[in-house]
Amino acid sequence: MRRMAGLWAALLLVLALTPVQAGAVELPIQAEAALLMEKETGQVLYAQNEHEALEPASVTKVMTLLLTMEAIEAGSLHYDDVVTVSAYAASMGGSHVYLSEGEQITVDDLLKAVCVASGNDAAVALAECVAGVTELFVEQMNTRAKELGMTDTHFVNCTGLPAEGHVTSAWDIALMSRELIEKHPDIRRYTTIWMDTLRDGTFQLANTNKLIRFYDGATGLKTGSTDSAKYCLSATAEREGMELIAVVLKSPTGQQRFEDAKALLNYGFSTYALLHTVPEEPFPAIPVVLGETETVQPCIDPQEAVALLQKSQAGGLSQSVTLAEQVEAPVSAGQELGTLTLTDAAGETVQSIPIRAAQSVERLTFGTMLRRMLSAAFFAG
Repeated sequence: MRRMAGLWAALLLVLALTPVQAGAVELPIQAEAALLMEKETGQVLYAQNEHEALEPASVTKVMTLLLTMEAIEAGSLHYDDVVTVSAYAASMGGSHVYLSEGEQITVDDLLKAVCVASGNDAAVALAECVAGVTELFVEQMNTRAKELGMTDTHFVNCTGLPAEGHVTSAWDIALMSRELIEKHPDIRRYTTIWMDTLRDGTFQLANTNKLIRFYDGATGLKTGSTDSAKYCLSATAEREGMELIAVVLKSPTGQQRFEDAKALLNYGFSTYALLHTVPEEPFPAIPVVLGETETVQPCIDPQEAVALLQKSQAGGLSQSVTLAEQVEAPVSAGQELGTLTLTDAAGETVQSIPIRAAQSVERLTFGTMLRRMLSAAFFAG
């Protein structure tokens, strides 16, 4: 049973990293590379040149934001911490919010400056706050990229300003974008801002991601552009409980990157639905032979009960349950006890969800067995 559980987990991982129908449709994408991913399952719905190593421009800052949010999660950094801007941070060119050397600004405002205005100076200030110096921060970026399986990626800086060898891919951007929005949903506090201010209202900010204003359900995430990278975007949006990540790299114009992202998102939302399966009836307790307790309660793991389906499949689903009549102790928590199967109207299996033991049950010891026998004899007498 435990071996089967391991195989099932491995299968889920493979499915999560396998396109559902990537390339099966033609979309009017003008970007050099593109990818559409569903956040919760990690399934890829569309891919085009997804592993081509390209310059990401300021989409690089997704990783900068991820490391910053992880530092906040770990407690080594706080939103209200005050950062003193270094000369190096203040010297950053490209998109910036005109930080000056010695200026004091909170982590909260720096995150806002990065997410809304794509401030390179703010990104460097955050990097120095997290790691001390940007060189160490970039090492952390590359280490984290490896941990996430971003095999097409090599970071040289935390901003995305042009640098030799600073490359990633649409696939890898989707991976780090998913990690950021799934593990750190608080980032939406910043990425969904359309307009705001810094410095007590004296400095205006407008989001470089126009989808926030003009696309229904947009939640983020990061734009980027340089002469060599052209126009890039990692766009996230949520509708009906499903959040999608659309990545486009090297789109020919600033407006076209948004059109490319909208085409990807529209395809995903119109074609797919996220299903969270709940048993139609409670599972009965299963007798445990020679167990310290007489029964074990079956359950399903909510994470294993999620399926991404084409909307044409999502209607008319039926459930069937197969459960073991009994199980012999010892029973491990999570041990597979049966299967909940979903089938569509045509009788095709849509999803098989393992039913697992909700708790462990130790094998009955001789002492416990003897006490039970004595107790039974006492009450019988």
